[in-house]
Parts: sequence; structure tokens; C-alpha cells
Amino acid sequence: MRTRPTGRRARAALALTALLGGAVLTGLPAPAATAADGPLAVQYRTSAAGATADQSEPWFKVRNTGSAPVQLSQVKIRYYFKADAPDTAYRFACSWAVLGCAAVTGTFGTLPEPTATADRYLEIGFTPSAGTLAPGTDTGDLQLRFHRTDWQTLRQSDDYSFGAARTSYADWDKVTARLAGATVWGAGPEGGDPTDPTDPPGEGGQTLFDDFDYASHTDPDLTAHGWSVRSNAGGPGVPGATWDPSKVTFGSSGGNSVMDLETSTAGTGASTTHTEILTRSMKFAYGTYAARVRFSDAPASGPDGDRVVQTFFTINDLKAPMADDYAEYDFEYLPNGGWGEPSSILYTTSWETYAPDPWQAVNQHSESRRSFAGWHDLVVTIDDSGITYYVDGSHFGTHDTAYLPERPMSINFNQWLIDLEGQSSTTPRAYHQQVDYVLHVKDQVLTPAQVAAKIDAYRAAGTSFVDEVPAP
Repeated sequence: MRTRPTGRRARAALALTALLGGAVLTGLPAPAATAADGPLAVQYRTSAAGATADQSEPWFKVRNTGSAPVQLSQVKIRYYFKADAPDTAYRFACSWAVLGCAAVTGTFGTLPEPTATADRYLEIGFTPSAGTLAPGTDTGDLQLRFHRTDWQTLRQSDDYSFGAARTSYADWDKVTARLAGATVWGAGPEGGDPTDPTDPPGEGGQTLFDDFDYASHTDPDLTAHGWSVRSNAGGPGVPGATWDPSKVTFGSSGGNSVMDLETSTAGTGASTTHTEILTRSMKFAYGTYAARVRFSDAPASGPDGDRVVQTFFTINDLKAPMADDYAEYDFEYLPNGGWGEPSSILYTTSWETYAPDPWQAVNQHSESRRSFAGWHDLVVTIDDSGITYYVDGSHFGTHDTAYLPERPMSINFNQWLIDLEGQSSTTPRAYHQQVDYVLHVKDQVLTPAQVAAKIDAYRAAGTSFVDEVPAP
């Protein structure tokens, strides 16, 4: 969670995908197929025909050569290449697609039996929003590219799937297409195809649940259960503000124990206090995250109008500007606007990386411009198909695999003021955000209804805290 410069929030998803995975994928060879054998054919061309290039640019069209509609979310295309060195990492991007780049995904894998022309592959997939491909139709242009993460020149003349002479679309059997896991087009390099990219490791199901039944921010159980209440200075928010642990308090609402975060100001940096609580361990990655949070539109007393941010998010540390292994997934409610917005807005944002100075961001977000005052059930799921956000059981947004986490994260709640420009009064005022519970289920995607059932079961059993999630 960081300060975005006023009026400069990054709006569009930059289609940079995940860093090349290092795991070797094993599997049995897949049989070759042609258009006569299956329902799909792949056409290919390159727009970067040189033996070397700043980036490789494989462009595709997928044709339905069968007699039945094909769900594109069941289709995977593989382009095989030889890495410039064993430790070279790559990034994928979609420049343009008829279907929309948001419907196209790209991941990298490693061949179990390297050849002289291939030891890696780029796998292209499609999100459910890509829809259905009718018989006799094609996807239209998929203008794709990938490059070394260090942006050094890459060599493509020795890549199995590269065709220097292919400058216009034509069928190309040196890429493969899979439908529901079965190869239906093309042939991989000699030595066999890899299996599908593996799911995140671990059996899954281990759970963190906390009902926030504590006496105060100094309750020894709070520390024993892995929480840290922030007291150190620094951003985000108003320069000179303090992060006051005493303003994180505990009480009850509707018969349930709740945590309260208070943020206050009298119009100066020195009078401003922010609040934050976070897990000390960064051990949370794929799976389901949920919390019941009460947002507020107005202060408990004093004049309204401050540009306050109320949040639930996961995050890890940015090791360097634009570092590839950064991750963050936010619910952020701005009751009085901010970042160029004039009034109430709820954001969900998935982050790949950023640089603080000068500001540069790689993220994707969804938003709703209305009041969200009151209690809300917030759920975000992360698996190898993407990141999906829900509010009160309804779908709020789905973000691309480009933003999947490479490292584990902490779980955080905070409330802070962007600046003091929204309200200049020196009359004291205080804003409150409350949290009923938090839940994480490792490596399992739960529906909002399943989340609610799990919470009900814990409460029926009298369980106020459990943490089964192993350390990374």
C-alpha cells in the first residue's frame, strides 16, 4: 500500500506478464496433430524477422477447423525457443489483440528434454472473457511479444518455433495447440512436450482465521498470533503524520468482536495520526483472502472532507524500483475521493511492480464510483488463472495472470490520509474503519458463499483464532 501521486493513478493494465519460472516440468511426449486430425489450426507470422532482436514478436491467429464451437479458455498455444543462457529470464507482453489483450495470458515453462533449438516455451492462453470460437472463424490478430528481463538483445534464429520468412499469416505446425489438455495441432521439438504449467505447490487448505477478539493493541495474544501494530514513521500519507498503535482498538458490534482503526487530524501533519496492522510473516500467496470490513463516509465528529483511504490488502516488499518479484492486491475505499477522483470510489488493484521516483506503475484495477459506507464482505482469490475480487458476494473484477505473485506476502489493514487538501479546517476530526474477521485459505479458491460457510462454522465452534499456514 503506497501513496499514488494526486491525479496520476495508473489506469490501464500494462500487459507485462510473470517472470520466467525456474521449475522443470516433466511429462510424456504429446502426439503430433494437424488440421485434419483436430478442431484447431494455428497461423503464425513474425514482425521481427532478424536473427537477433530487442524482442521476439510471434503473432498468431487460432482457427476453428472443426464443426463445433470451442471455448477459448480451454485453448493453449505453445511457442518453443532456446534461452540465450540457462539463467536468462523473459517477459511476455500483448501489444494488441482483436479479442483484447485483457483476454490473453502468457506464461513461460521449461522443457524436460532440451534440444539444440528449444529448452523453453511460451504458453499463450485465454481468459473466460475471450468467449467462444465458432466453426470456420478465427481469433483475429494476436500481436504478441517477449523480451529478456534485462532488455539485452536476444537471439531467435536458433529458436524451434521461429520462422524468419513468415512475414504474413500461414499455418505453422512448429507451434502446438492444446484443447482441454490434448494436443490438437502441431508438433513440439524432438524430445517431447512438457506438461501444463504446474499449480502453485502445496496441498492447500491450511487456514488463517482471526475473529479479532483481543483486549487492546498491547494484548500479548495479538503478538502471539502473528500481528504487528505499526508505530514507525513514513509513508504512505500525510508527511509528518504518526502511526499510532493506541488507535487500534477492539470492541464488539452485532454480537461479534471487531477491530477498530482510527485516523484523526486537526489539519496539520503534526496533528495527523494514521493506523495500520499487519502480519509479521510474509507467508501468504495463492488461495483465498476474505475480510468483513466496515467503511465510513464521514468522521465520527468534526468537519468532513478529508481524503481518507480505508483498506484491506496483501503485499510484499519492493526490493528495488520496478523489481519483478513485487506483489500487492488491494481493496481501497476513498469516501471523499482522491487521486483525481472527486467523490466516493472503491478500487481493487493488482500490482506487478512500481517505481516511486519518478512515479511509474504496472498494475490493473477495477472500480465502482458510489458510497460503500457500512459493512462489506471482501473476497479476493488468486490462482494460476488470475486474480478475482468480490464485494458482498458479487463479482467486482478479474485481473490478468500478469499480476500473479512471485513471492509470499503479508496481510494488512490500514487507514490514512492522502494529504490535507480535501479539508483545511483545524477542527479535530476522526475517521473509523472496523474489521470483523480475516480469513486466508492457502492454495484453494473459495466462492463467497463457501467463505461465509467457513466463517459460520468457526464461530459455531467457538473458534476465534487458527493459523495453520506454514512459514515459507
